[in-house]
Amino acid sequence: MIAYLQRKQHTLGLLSQQLGLGQRGEYTDPRLIDGECHGAPIEMLARHDALPYLAQALDAPVPRLGLRAPQRPVRFCSVRSDPRHPDLSDAQWADVARRMVATTGIAPPGDPDACRWIALRNQAHQVTVLATRVREDGRVHEPYRDAFRPQTECQRIAADLGHLPTALPPTPHVQEPSMPITVTITAEPSGSIVARGGDSLAAHLLNHAGFAFTNDWHGPRHRLPTSMDRGEQAAIANHAAEMLRAARYSVALDPALDSTEVASRANPLGPYTAGAELLRLTDQIRSAESGAEFQQAVDHLLHPEQGALEQLREALEAAGEQITDLDDDSYRLADRFGFAAEFVSAAQSELVGSERELRRVSNSPQALAEARTQSSALPAPRSAALATSPAAAKAKASSTPAAGAADAGIVVRPSQAPSTRSR
Repeated sequence: MIAYLQRKQHTLGLLSQQLGLGQRGEYTDPRLIDGECHGAPIEMLARHDALPYLAQALDAPVPRLGLRAPQRPVRFCSVRSDPRHPDLSDAQWADVARRMVATTGIAPPGDPDACRWIALRNQAHQVTVLATRVREDGRVHEPYRDAFRPQTECQRIAADLGHLPTALPPTPHVQEPSMPITVTITAEPSGSIVARGGDSLAAHLLNHAGFAFTNDWHGPRHRLPTSMDRGEQAAIANHAAEMLRAARYSVALDPALDSTEVASRANPLGPYTAGAELLRLTDQIRSAESGAEFQQAVDHLLHPEQGALEQLREALEAAGEQITDLDDDSYRLADRFGFAAEFVSAAQSELVGSERELRRVSNSPQALAEARTQSSALPAPRSAALATSPAAAKAKASSTPAAGAADAGIVVRPSQAPSTRSR
């Protein structure tokens, strides 16, 4: 049994999706099985033509807060059981829903001011719980560690139902692969490019790339002529290395010829520009010269709307939703992305209110001096070790037209405001 948590913005749209028949007919017999809306007749409102009234019954506490109301006041929790076991009855699923809202704090047992919630069924082996985050007393339920509690409760429910496996399946024995054959491609002082090692297939691939076989008192080898331009030599050597690696050979390519090595010095993470920006931000935090610079760098992580943590949470949540849109059967993988997004949300909750402490720390000259003393004993940032030297940058600019674009790829761009997504 597995639970998937999300925060939503529009209750009516979510109800129309969950209690409707769906665009592809995936929902069967959508119905309301349980809920608590503090006196609202939700049983009478569970008809398809009464969805606006049901949404209004759920959202009733939200307008009371006015501007203090949360932007995403709806809590959406989908609980699925193992399809290898018989499906639960509506009464059993209603009990599962009550245990979910109790363990998350949405509606603890005996709390007269608990949040409003309903439990819906529209698929086999699944129940969906919708709840508002605003309590009857005007307080807002904080989802701190909500991603951990439902999954723990799911394990308890599965154990109560006897759905847990009795023993783990045996791990299949994996035969260790044999050591690959190594081919070495080096740049000789004479100006020629020489390849040594390999077998008949490696020789055929080298000949196909443009190397010529020779066997003299230096021994058997494949080489490129010295009259060839160095840029053309490097291109052929890289092409040969790609073919050999695709054929499962181990290739030791001279760094002076490796185009990926040249690119890595300009951009240490290659095409992963987002990671490169975070690496640059890490170096900016470590090298802050004043409290203001330190606080400004950390704000790029913690900003509630444009910070790196919020953007990461949004990306993980979008990935989970896109997986479900592309393949309904991959809901387990989509759930894992959803859990990861909730873990990031828990990390954000852990750091809520830290701005005041950061200002106090950053304004303390003694704290900054101690940080400088400690950081001097630490290893230099990774980006400093991988920085491009002036000579390498000049050589790269002359040999690679796209070098400027690669260097520009690691510049930290201004954060964009996240677009509003309809859920």
